[in-house]
Amino acid sequence: MIDRRVLWFGLGLGGCVGFTLWLVLTAGLAAKGDGARADDNSQLDKVRSTWRAQDGETAEEIFAKVSTVAHFVPRGWEVGRKTDTGEFVIFSWAKHRSDKKKDEYTVTWEVAPDGTMRLVAPHAKPMELGWQAFALSLVADEVANNERGVNRRFLHDPANFNFVTTAQGKLGDLLRRGHCRIGEPVGVDYSPKVDEQQTTEGDLWHVELSVDCNIPGPSYFARDGVIIFEKREGQDWEPQSFFARLIDTSAPGSWFGPADPKDQEAFEPARKTFAK
Repeated sequence: MIDRRVLWFGLGLGGCVGFTLWLVLTAGLAAKGDGARADDNSQLDKVRSTWRAQDGETAEEIFAKVSTVAHFVPRGWEVGRKTDTGEFVIFSWAKHRSDKKKDEYTVTWEVAPDGTMRLVAPHAKPMELGWQAFALSLVADEVANNERGVNRRFLHDPANFNFVTTAQGKLGDLLRRGHCRIGEPVGVDYSPKVDEQQTTEGDLWHVELSVDCNIPGPSYFARDGVIIFEKREGQDWEPQSFFARLIDTSAPGSWFGPADPKDQEAFEPARKTFAK
């Protein structure tokens, strides 16, 4: 996570949400942005009205939904300083209502002179996949940081992984049909690099989870199975682990054939690495 202090230094400065809750949250956010609107700040309005996640959700729709499942308290919008490359629009949030301003976190867009906009902080990039991906990334971070009252039920619900699509269908639906229970850790992350040898930056989303599946098959796959999918901008999700490739190519119930010792030997190092 990137808090407000780090941001300003770096820049040089479960489901359904009720309509009433949505009105309350968006009204609060709009109120905080009204001052900037009075100053004719078209960049802030542009982000709030036109930015969309890949599934069509606006930023405010995402924030309203995430606030119901994660430690996420909306604080409001503001405009950052202008630079040679554009102007920054910032949304602030806190983990707890009692948090001070210095403890806030931020989601930041850069609006270029030609009007194009982009999220600039890697920790916020799961937003581009939709509200569930962003919420999963936040809840997983809460688990890693031993936050109290973590919504593990949301983290373990297969339906929340349906933003990952495969040749066989949506990942969450396939896990349900495969009688799979999601364990921990869970990772939903973004990285600007594939590896250290890559010389140019490129969007890469990474989803990684451990599952126990109550189906026939080798225990070293069906128990503590490692599922890894990755996606680049404008491309489909691609399986990166052996189990993920089975899910991508075979229907639930036919993922596993007779156990092959060579498969077990190839899989074992990845399973041990994920378990650390």
